[in-house]
Amino acid sequence: MNNAADAADAAQSMSLVAFTAVVTLTLLLCVMTGPDRDGLGEFYTGYGGLTPMRNGLAIAGDYISAATVLGTTGVIALLGYDGVVLALSTSLSLMLLMFLLAEPLRNAGRFTMGDVLARRMPGRAVRITACAATLAALLPLMLVQLAGAGDLLAFILGFSSPGLKTGCVIALGALMISYAAIGGMKGTALIQILKMVILLGSGTVVAALVLSRFDWDPGALLLAARRGSELGPAYLQSGLQFDGGAAPRLDMISSELTVVLGGACLPHITMRMYTARSAPEIRRSLSWAVSSVALFVVIITVIGFGTTAMLGRAAVAGHDPQGNTAYLLGSRAVFGADASTAETLLFTTVTTAIFLTLLASVAGMILACANSLAHDVFAACRRDLAPRREMTLARGSALAVGALAITLAVLVQDRNLQPLVTLSFCLGASVLAPALIYTLFWRRFTRAGLLWTLIGGTVGCAVLMTGTNLVSGSPDAAFPDHDFNWFPFTTTGLASIPLGFLLGWLGTVGSRRVVQREQRARYEAVEPFILAGARGARGR
Repeated sequence: MNNAADAADAAQSMSLVAFTAVVTLTLLLCVMTGPDRDGLGEFYTGYGGLTPMRNGLAIAGDYISAATVLGTTGVIALLGYDGVVLALSTSLSLMLLMFLLAEPLRNAGRFTMGDVLARRMPGRAVRITACAATLAALLPLMLVQLAGAGDLLAFILGFSSPGLKTGCVIALGALMISYAAIGGMKGTALIQILKMVILLGSGTVVAALVLSRFDWDPGALLLAARRGSELGPAYLQSGLQFDGGAAPRLDMISSELTVVLGGACLPHITMRMYTARSAPEIRRSLSWAVSSVALFVVIITVIGFGTTAMLGRAAVAGHDPQGNTAYLLGSRAVFGADASTAETLLFTTVTTAIFLTLLASVAGMILACANSLAHDVFAACRRDLAPRREMTLARGSALAVGALAITLAVLVQDRNLQPLVTLSFCLGASVLAPALIYTLFWRRFTRAGLLWTLIGGTVGCAVLMTGTNLVSGSPDAAFPDHDFNWFPFTTTGLASIPLGFLLGWLGTVGSRRVVQREQRARYEAVEPFILAGARGARGR
């Protein structure tokens, strides 16, 4: 008993040292790489100073959030086949971005998503609405990451009281604000690169150790996971995640479509498209990003199945009903009860990687929101704003957005936050995806169509989300004691994605003919540059 307690104390002390080292190193990186006071382009895009490999790792780092590391691994551990489909959808989303949107986004944009939309439809209303959509899509995701980071730090430090956990959320939020405000795009990119190196390195070792427990036979691993799940053949078949719903197949299609479209269009991901110096560079960067994400999908698949095979599904669910601790449980279980110093060090690296994932993800989201506020709202309202003044406003915006996220995270940290994650992806798929696709590829698209998509799609998603089974009507819902489940699906995508596209079409066809002709002419003037990067067509 004493040996186990000593081992736990040693692991906790090692984790605390690692946490301190990571915080010190990342803050130092941000200070050293931070932009000059007049380097507005450096703050927003890093001046394209990263090689394609580094930029690709930074894109993958922004893309792989704690929801992927913890949430998707948990779904694999608890639900088997359906979790693998979710993980593959995550990888497919980045491929969609690479083949469909990356080059046009890089050609049409400058600093923010508002730049892309305003190229077709200039004006304050478009930029302000684009900023509001950016905040609506990223703020819910920030709350989840902040609350998760606070829980992890409280676990590392051995805190259990609610007051100390709240203190952890506030302290980490302040740290994330510092990353975004001091380091800008290049500073947060370096943190993302560091995160990906540690995450992929430690994850590969843990996955290899899991496979070695089953004689390097994936079939034996799957059979052991099926036995540990106590669900029989259903564990390795489609439909378990949505079993019991009104329309399981439709619910699954809705969920996967939301992940594929939403993940590709979230603003903190699309802003990385503006960091490359040319379209060929963004293609190479995304090749590295897709490869990194695909490797990580393999890692979490092995660890997820390995956790259930070694511990059993009941143990995973007993520790966390959503399975968010499966990645850590599997990493700890593979070492056994008597872990050596080297194994304890590896587990500490795993916890550090997850902690860094939480820090880096929120820092990137804060930066995306701050950039949009400063560039699309403040700078758009004052044409003569000096670069130094705009950068000051961007840093102040990072503080304001971060403070709001911290406040809301403290208020909701004790609830089931899965609806917030889902809402972010639904907004990405139902609002941002239609707006970007229409703006980049539809010649007749008008300002009215864009505003209908952004405003109507956001309202539609929010209303539909209140009726899903993630909000009420089930024991795992955000409000388990209430039942106002009038939309019998897990995500809103089945209705809200068509709604977003429909609103854009209706707003466009309802515009006057002269407006449609003007928008077509405006698009044709910049079309060669947007789609092919032809320099002669460029103009802001």
